[in-house]
Amino acid sequence: MKPWQVQSWCIAKVGADFVWRMEEVLDTYAEPYDPLYPVVCFDEKSYQLLAHITEPLPPVPGHPARVDYEYRRCGTANLFIAFEPLTGQRTVTVTERRSSEEFVAQMQALHLRYPEAKTIRLVLDQLSTHTPSSLYQHLPPDEANALKRRFEWVYTPKHASWLNMAEMEWSVLERQCLRRRLATFEELNNEVKAWEADRNARSVKVSWQFNTDKARVKLSRQYPSQN
Repeated sequence: MKPWQVQSWCIAKVGADFVWRMEEVLDTYAEPYDPLYPVVCFDEKSYQLLAHITEPLPPVPGHPARVDYEYRRCGTANLFIAFEPLTGQRTVTVTERRSSEEFVAQMQALHLRYPEAKTIRLVLDQLSTHTPSSLYQHLPPDEANALKRRFEWVYTPKHASWLNMAEMEWSVLERQCLRRRLATFEELNNEVKAWEADRNARSVKVSWQFNTDKARVKLSRQYPSQN
């Protein structure tokens, strides 16, 4: 195989990996709601805890609230979200650490949350801890295997986490809740839980419009050439 042929083959291989993973996610989203096979979008993100050095001045007539630019770092926290877009229910969990052990705890919680489900269709990104191997690192083999089989593992393509509807929830959470300084783990947890309870009470869903047919038009360059 000549060098240019090797390069073309590599590009096609990467494109094919992107394509089949993307279409697997889109096909999962296209399925009608079935409580026996719930679709759950899962993700995590870190959050920087910050404290004011000078207390902000509250708003008064004619003047908005004023916040000094200086702040004190108070460490970090981690947030996990498990979002079911077709029912408008989500769970956000705040943890002090971000490791495979916390990921396993989240999978155990999902298993218990859907006792009647035959299979939980789990949409998630390709973070190194987001794999069945994490289960085997922290659980006995039989337990890890049983928990692994509770899920259908649907991974978004690399550099395409926007396909995970959990990303939309992060955006709303950021705008409505996290664009301010929260100094402690407890403050962050209280704010996030209040936000979660409000959105769950209103059953805020996602009407996902991007499907495979549209992807094949809009992202045609990602599809390997058939020539």
